[in-house]
Amino acid sequence: MHSSTAAVCPPLRLRVTRSLLGYGVLAGPLYVVTAAVQAGVKTGYDPLRHDVSLLANGGAGWIQTANFVVTGLMVVAAAVGMARTRHGLTGPVLVGGYGAGLALAGVFPADPAYGFPPGTPAGPAEVSWHGLAHLVAGGLGFLALVAACLVFARRFARRGQRGRAWYSAGSGVVFLAGFAGIVAGPGQVVATVAFTVAVVVGWAWLAVVSAHLYGTEVDR
Repeated sequence: MHSSTAAVCPPLRLRVTRSLLGYGVLAGPLYVVTAAVQAGVKTGYDPLRHDVSLLANGGAGWIQTANFVVTGLMVVAAAVGMARTRHGLTGPVLVGGYGAGLALAGVFPADPAYGFPPGTPAGPAEVSWHGLAHLVAGGLGFLALVAACLVFARRFARRGQRGRAWYSAGSGVVFLAGFAGIVAGPGQVVATVAFTVAVVVGWAWLAVVSAHLYGTEVDR
């Protein structure tokens, strides 16, 4: 009877860990869908020229602010779950850094720029203190995600999981390239689209790794 009950109801530690990892699966879809809906309805917003951070400006800008903060905290929760698995602490800490960077990027909104919201000058913004804080928080968070991808790639390779290792390394490289592009060419179509793709790739990586750890790597 006892063993049957244990099979039906996993230990509390296992349930908590899996619940935390679940946030890593859900955070990306929530972020992407929320941003996409705003991009489709906000007057003057052009997803080919304007990065998602600009959605925090104008009417209902609080929605994107909340999107950054909520999904950032979800990533931090997923990082805690990762730290409870058998993959060491470095990777999870870096994932947590990405989440913290997202949350802080929401607390400190980006400056209006490139014609959005309507009435804003068409060129780059004059950077305010909160705009600078947004850039620093976001930039450090993005670099933390790149490093996390590479750390997990190494861990997977050591375990003989070459497919996951290459996927993690490739995701990190794609994200780094997209981030470098938007830093070098903000407001340009190619850079904005490449960065958007990179962000989706980053979220997909987090979901895939969280799901993998949820199913096979939890330390019971």
